[in-house]
Amino acid sequence: MGKELKIVLVGLPGSGKSTFGKQLASELNFPFYDLDSLIESRFHMSIPEIFSLHGEGEFRKRESKVLQEFLDRDDSFVLASGGGCPCFNDNMDLISEKAVSVYLDVPIEEISIRLRMSKAQNRPMFMDLDQAGIAQKLKSLLVERDYFYRQSKIKLSGEDFSAELLVSELIRLLKN
Repeated sequence: MGKELKIVLVGLPGSGKSTFGKQLASELNFPFYDLDSLIESRFHMSIPEIFSLHGEGEFRKRESKVLQEFLDRDDSFVLASGGGCPCFNDNMDLISEKAVSVYLDVPIEEISIRLRMSKAQNRPMFMDLDQAGIAQKLKSLLVERDYFYRQSKIKLSGEDFSAELLVSELIRLLKN
Protein backbone atom coordinates (compact mmCIF):
# COMPACT_ATOMS: atom_id res chain seq x y z
CA MET A 1 0.00 0.00 0.00
CA GLY A 2 1.29 3.43 -0.91
CA LYS A 3 0.06 6.64 0.68
CA GLU A 4 -3.51 5.91 -0.32
CA LEU A 5 -5.90 4.30 2.15
CA LYS A 6 -8.22 1.63 0.82
CA ILE A 7 -10.91 0.43 3.20
CA VAL A 8 -12.99 -2.64 2.38
CA LEU A 9 -16.06 -3.44 4.47
CA VAL A 10 -17.01 -7.11 4.85
CA GLY A 11 -19.89 -8.85 6.61
CA LEU A 12 -23.15 -10.64 6.08
CA PRO A 13 -25.73 -9.32 3.61
CA GLY A 14 -27.72 -6.62 5.41
CA SER A 15 -24.99 -5.85 7.95
CA GLY A 16 -24.87 -2.25 6.72
CA LYS A 17 -21.77 -2.26 4.54
CA SER A 18 -23.25 0.19 2.01
CA THR A 19 -25.07 2.41 4.50
CA PHE A 20 -22.15 2.57 6.93
CA GLY A 21 -19.64 2.77 4.08
CA LYS A 22 -21.24 5.96 2.78
CA GLN A 23 -21.06 7.53 6.27
CA LEU A 24 -17.44 6.48 6.68
CA ALA A 25 -16.46 7.76 3.24
CA SER A 26 -18.11 11.09 4.01
CA GLU A 27 -16.26 11.32 7.35
CA LEU A 28 -12.92 10.60 5.62
CA ASN A 29 -13.74 12.69 2.54
CA PHE A 30 -13.13 9.60 0.35
CA PRO A 31 -15.24 8.32 -2.52
CA PHE A 32 -17.55 5.40 -1.69
CA TYR A 33 -18.07 2.40 -3.95
CA ASP A 34 -20.26 -0.66 -3.74
CA LEU A 35 -18.74 -3.76 -5.35
CA ASP A 36 -22.11 -5.12 -6.49
CA SER A 37 -22.88 -1.80 -8.23
CA LEU A 38 -19.47 -1.85 -9.90
CA ILE A 39 -20.15 -5.38 -11.18
CA GLU A 40 -23.61 -4.40 -12.44
CA SER A 41 -22.32 -1.40 -14.37
CA ARG A 42 -19.32 -3.33 -15.72
CA PHE A 43 -21.42 -6.23 -17.08
CA HIS A 44 -24.64 -4.26 -17.78
CA MET A 45 -26.72 -6.74 -15.76
CA SER A 46 -28.18 -6.83 -12.27
CA ILE A 47 -26.71 -9.26 -9.73
CA PRO A 48 -29.91 -11.39 -9.80
CA GLU A 49 -29.67 -11.53 -13.63
CA ILE A 50 -26.04 -12.66 -13.51
CA PHE A 51 -26.95 -15.37 -10.97
CA SER A 52 -29.95 -16.63 -12.95
CA LEU A 53 -28.32 -16.50 -16.41
CA HIS A 54 -24.78 -17.59 -15.56
CA GLY A 55 -24.87 -19.15 -12.07
CA GLU A 56 -22.98 -18.37 -8.90
CA GLY A 57 -19.64 -19.68 -10.18
CA GLU A 58 -19.55 -17.19 -13.05
CA PHE A 59 -20.74 -14.41 -10.75
CA ARG A 60 -17.89 -15.14 -8.30
CA LYS A 61 -15.37 -15.08 -11.17
CA ARG A 62 -16.63 -11.68 -12.31
CA GLU A 63 -16.72 -10.41 -8.72
CA SER A 64 -13.07 -11.40 -8.15
CA LYS A 65 -11.97 -9.77 -11.41
CA VAL A 66 -13.66 -6.45 -10.60
CA LEU A 67 -12.34 -6.56 -7.00
CA GLN A 68 -8.76 -7.19 -8.20
CA GLU A 69 -8.91 -4.34 -10.72
CA PHE A 70 -10.42 -1.98 -8.17
CA LEU A 71 -7.88 -2.75 -5.45
CA ASP A 72 -5.08 -2.09 -7.95
CA ARG A 73 -6.14 1.56 -8.25
CA ASP A 74 -3.89 4.29 -6.89
CA ASP A 75 -6.40 6.25 -4.86
CA SER A 76 -8.07 6.15 -1.47
CA PHE A 77 -11.64 4.89 -1.14
CA VAL A 78 -14.18 3.00 0.94
CA LEU A 79 -15.56 -0.13 -0.74
CA ALA A 80 -18.52 -2.21 0.42
CA SER A 81 -17.89 -5.79 -0.69
CA GLY A 82 -20.63 -8.29 -1.35
CA GLY A 83 -21.37 -10.58 1.60
CA GLY A 84 -19.77 -13.61 -0.02
CA CYS A 85 -16.91 -11.81 -1.73
CA PRO A 86 -14.21 -12.50 0.92
CA CYS A 87 -14.98 -16.24 0.87
CA PHE A 88 -14.17 -17.06 -2.76
CA ASN A 89 -11.10 -17.14 -5.01
CA ASP A 90 -8.68 -15.99 -2.27
CA ASN A 91 -10.43 -12.60 -2.21
CA MET A 92 -9.86 -12.14 1.54
CA ASP A 93 -6.12 -12.59 1.05
CA LEU A 94 -6.23 -9.99 -1.73
CA ILE A 95 -8.25 -7.57 0.41
CA SER A 96 -5.85 -8.03 3.36
CA GLU A 97 -2.83 -7.44 1.14
CA LYS A 98 -4.10 -4.28 -0.56
CA ALA A 99 -6.53 -2.66 1.90
CA VAL A 100 -7.66 -2.28 5.49
CA SER A 101 -10.49 -4.76 5.97
CA VAL A 102 -13.30 -3.98 8.40
CA TYR A 103 -15.74 -6.67 9.55
CA LEU A 104 -19.20 -5.35 10.45
CA ASP A 105 -20.37 -8.00 12.92
CA VAL A 106 -24.07 -7.25 13.41
CA PRO A 107 -26.41 -9.63 15.31
CA ILE A 108 -28.38 -11.95 13.02
CA GLU A 109 -31.68 -10.87 14.60
CA GLU A 110 -30.98 -7.26 13.60
CA ILE A 111 -29.95 -8.21 10.06
CA SER A 112 -33.01 -10.38 9.49
CA ILE A 113 -35.28 -7.47 10.50
CA ARG A 114 -33.39 -5.14 8.14
CA LEU A 115 -33.62 -7.61 5.26
CA ARG A 116 -37.32 -8.22 5.79
CA MET A 117 -38.00 -4.49 5.87
CA SER A 118 -35.81 -3.76 2.83
CA LYS A 119 -36.07 -5.16 -0.65
CA ALA A 120 -35.04 -8.78 -0.09
CA GLN A 121 -36.08 -9.45 -3.70
CA ASN A 122 -32.87 -7.67 -4.78
CA ARG A 123 -30.92 -10.33 -2.89
CA PRO A 124 -31.27 -13.66 -4.72
CA MET A 125 -30.61 -15.87 -1.71
CA PHE A 126 -33.36 -14.27 0.41
CA MET A 127 -36.15 -14.17 -2.16
CA ASP A 128 -39.41 -15.72 -0.95
CA LEU A 129 -38.14 -16.25 2.63
CA ASP A 130 -40.07 -15.17 5.71
CA GLN A 131 -38.42 -13.74 8.85
CA ALA A 132 -37.57 -17.19 10.26
CA GLY A 133 -36.23 -18.35 6.89
CA ILE A 134 -34.07 -15.24 6.56
CA ALA A 135 -32.64 -15.76 10.07
CA GLN A 136 -31.92 -19.44 9.34
CA LYS A 137 -30.20 -18.59 6.05
CA LEU A 138 -28.09 -15.92 7.79
CA LYS A 139 -27.02 -18.40 10.50
CA SER A 140 -25.88 -20.91 7.91
CA LEU A 141 -24.04 -18.19 5.95
CA LEU A 142 -22.28 -17.05 9.12
CA VAL A 143 -21.09 -20.61 9.80
CA GLU A 144 -19.61 -20.74 6.27
CA ARG A 145 -18.19 -17.22 6.17
CA ASP A 146 -17.13 -16.33 9.70
CA TYR A 147 -13.64 -17.79 9.18
CA PHE A 148 -13.01 -15.31 6.36
CA TYR A 149 -14.67 -12.30 8.01
CA ARG A 150 -12.58 -12.79 11.18
CA GLN A 151 -9.38 -12.29 9.17
CA SER A 152 -10.26 -8.59 8.94
CA LYS A 153 -7.86 -6.09 10.46
CA ILE A 154 -10.68 -4.32 12.34
CA LYS A 155 -13.89 -5.79 13.74
CA LEU A 156 -16.86 -3.64 14.74
CA SER A 157 -19.52 -5.52 16.70
CA GLY A 158 -23.10 -4.74 17.69
CA GLU A 159 -26.01 -2.92 16.11
CA ASP A 160 -24.69 0.61 16.49
CA PHE A 161 -21.22 1.72 15.58
CA SER A 162 -20.22 5.09 14.27
CA ALA A 163 -18.01 6.30 11.49
CA GLU A 164 -16.17 8.35 14.12
CA LEU A 165 -15.40 5.20 16.12
CA LEU A 166 -14.00 3.48 13.04
CA VAL A 167 -11.94 6.54 12.07
CA SER A 168 -10.30 6.51 15.51
CA GLU A 169 -9.67 2.75 15.15
CA LEU A 170 -8.10 3.32 11.72
CA ILE A 171 -5.84 6.05 13.07
CA ARG A 172 -4.73 3.77 15.92
CA LEU A 173 -4.10 0.89 13.48
CA LEU A 174 -2.14 3.05 11.04
CA LYS A 175 0.07 4.48 13.80
CA ASN A 176 1.14 0.97 14.92
